[in-house]
Amino acid sequence: MWGSAIWPVTLECGDLILRPIRYRDKKEWTEVRSRNSDWLAPWEASNPAPGGHLPNYRQMVASLNLQARQGSALPFVITERIPGFQEPRIVGQLTVSSIVWGSAMTATLGYWVDQARAGHGIAPTAVALATDHCFVTLGLHRMEINIRPENGPSLRVVEKLGFRDEGLRERFLHINGEWADHRSFALTSEEVPGGLLAAWLGRQAN
Repeated sequence: MWGSAIWPVTLECGDLILRPIRYRDKKEWTEVRSRNSDWLAPWEASNPAPGGHLPNYRQMVASLNLQARQGSALPFVITERIPGFQEPRIVGQLTVSSIVWGSAMTATLGYWVDQARAGHGIAPTAVALATDHCFVTLGLHRMEINIRPENGPSLRVVEKLGFRDEGLRERFLHINGEWADHRSFALTSEEVPGGLLAAWLGRQAN
């Protein structure tokens, strides 16, 4: 029931669009990832199993689509309308995952952005869009983001948006070949009664 009720969905703010990831995005997605391999490598999830590998693109999309149908994930690509291109271009990826309904009503959010577009407000705007959708439309209560302590750009995103630092989780996720500490940040719906996107855009205007 949940999957059909919450997915697919497209979210927009100006030239920024979050839309479902698709199999036919493979060529463009792979080009962006390849161009950003050095930029993303230190924060890349890895498989801790001996000789383990990450899924290929088709396997990744199939898994994300299944989670979306089950109501446990919202797998978006971040796209942007760019002059000279007929269609919005992929500039990143954002996934709301580990959605828990019932008495928890919580989720976890992760993202990456093309280095060429970093520093232009894309990541905080995308996070705010997705968080508002989860709070207002889906009725979730809590959003969590886990970030490596060394990942300065991502730390600035949650700082700009007002996520609370809930402390260090030691050896929390397997990243770039090793178990890595993460800082956990969270926000509840009561903390942004007027919406996170409105608060973020208001800070930008001042």
